[in-house]
Amino acid sequence: MPTPQPTEPVQIVVMHGDQTGEELLNQALRLTEKVFLDLHFELQHFDLSLKNRRATNNRVVHEASAAMLTSRLGLKAATITPEQAGDVGSPNAILRNGIRAQVILRTGRRIPNVRPVGGVHAPIAVARMAVEDAYGAKEWREISDGDEVAYRTSQIHRSTCRAVAEFAFLYAEKTNATVFGGPKYTVSPIYEGMFKEELDAAAARHAAVPYRPLLIDATLALLLQSSGQALVVPALNRDGDLLSDLILQMFGSIAGSESLVLAFDESATQVKAVMAEAPHGTAPALEGKDVANPMAMILALAALLSYVPTRKAERASRAIYESTFEAINDGKATTDLGGSLSTTVFTDEVIRRVGNKLEVWSALS
Repeated sequence: MPTPQPTEPVQIVVMHGDQTGEELLNQALRLTEKVFLDLHFELQHFDLSLKNRRATNNRVVHEASAAMLTSRLGLKAATITPEQAGDVGSPNAILRNGIRAQVILRTGRRIPNVRPVGGVHAPIAVARMAVEDAYGAKEWREISDGDEVAYRTSQIHRSTCRAVAEFAFLYAEKTNATVFGGPKYTVSPIYEGMFKEELDAAAARHAAVPYRPLLIDATLALLLQSSGQALVVPALNRDGDLLSDLILQMFGSIAGSESLVLAFDESATQVKAVMAEAPHGTAPALEGKDVANPMAMILALAALLSYVPTRKAERASRAIYESTFEAINDGKATTDLGGSLSTTVFTDEVIRRVGNKLEVWSALS
């Protein structure tokens, strides 16, 4: 018999957070403890709680982003962003800039037994800029003719526009979707027009991918008249932020999908690093009650494993995705999705189903 080969470790940078965000991260991490996944995990932990970010003056955030450049994989809990000016702020911009991320991907998809809005049923993915635009823009105020005037100077790089455009078409090709929407280039031909130029160029490179360019306002209106075709919506950072929350809620819950932050090589085709997280916040009102929905964090782990280039990781990712949605389809859900399970019991149910599914697949293979 051949000698069993050692399993290549799956190295994940784990970024701990605040309140319910930390509790849900810990539920997802329970899956990494299971032998039936047949994966060896090496977890590197960083405390990104508000308390520790203040204590380290955000040094821990920079350390986590540097670690992700080595491991290529990161799993992040929701964190508190303080409202006071001059405080440590949100760690998200530091992490995204640290790994030189360019794309944030969020996909709205049908949740079993949950009625969507507007009749949507095919997946709608938002591929948005991860950096630049309105976020991190320079802002100031001046007095002019006795009135106060607020100014903002924002920027986007052509390389970022190109990466988002190329990813949108590659992802649409992979998922048999239409690239749908775009920026308000008629009002902003120089700034937003550069993004439109890169979308058109990507469309020419991927002529087989259906392309329906629209201004952002028309995009918003027509999303509510979706014909059922899968869509990929490329967007500027600010537009994409708004679109993501709208689309996820159209499918019934912001807790029903993961969020991926992606960094690419210069060709915009190879992923250098990926950070997965839940798109929702820390839900302080639910802290300590064992009632919050861990679905998004569990799916974040599943999505992260899909970027590990091994057959075992691919199988584990698929098993977690399928088990999560099958549990909900069978009425095994938390109260926000019409069920009666606690946070812990729902995770127990997903773990049980993943184990059973992998056992069956192993027998069949």
